[in-house]
Amino acid sequence: MICQSCKERPASLHFTKAINGEKTELHLCEKCAQEKGEQYMFSEHPDFSIGNLLGGLFNLNTPFSSQPAQYPQQKVLKCDSCQTTFQQFVNRGKFGCAHCYEAFQDQLTPILKRLQNGNTVHTGKIPARIGGTLYLKREIAELRGRLQQAIADEEFELAADIRDQIRSLEKKVLSEGGES
Repeated sequence: MICQSCKERPASLHFTKAINGEKTELHLCEKCAQEKGEQYMFSEHPDFSIGNLLGGLFNLNTPFSSQPAQYPQQKVLKCDSCQTTFQQFVNRGKFGCAHCYEAFQDQLTPILKRLQNGNTVHTGKIPARIGGTLYLKREIAELRGRLQQAIADEEFELAADIRDQIRSLEKKVLSEGGES
């Protein structure tokens, strides 16, 4: 498929927009997509950008506005490694470096929990062809955490049940040819 903008290069990005039941598809090459940026994605709202979207999630910007919300003056959060401020991150929608995740962790954790249904640790996807063993290993790791919590809470009957579940799953992993 050829890029609908330059009509020269192969399209590698495909956008589908559905508005009031009307579906519109747009096929762009990487170069045209970078040049056009967010123009195609948010043409109905020119003030809307990914930065504004993130700002809205962090409650720092009002929707469809580039005016920051007024808050009492606080210490400016800044990454020690790249000197990116939290406000710069919100405006750009991008971190300056990998250390920004740690620098802004306190501000990111509640947002990530809200967006990821309470999860704040990336566990990745499980490939279908080897998913059975990986799924069992993950379940064992989760059960071990629950076992430690049950022991700490002195719920020894529950701990014994969890221990038995772990042993059963470990036998299943070994029988499927995996390692525990």
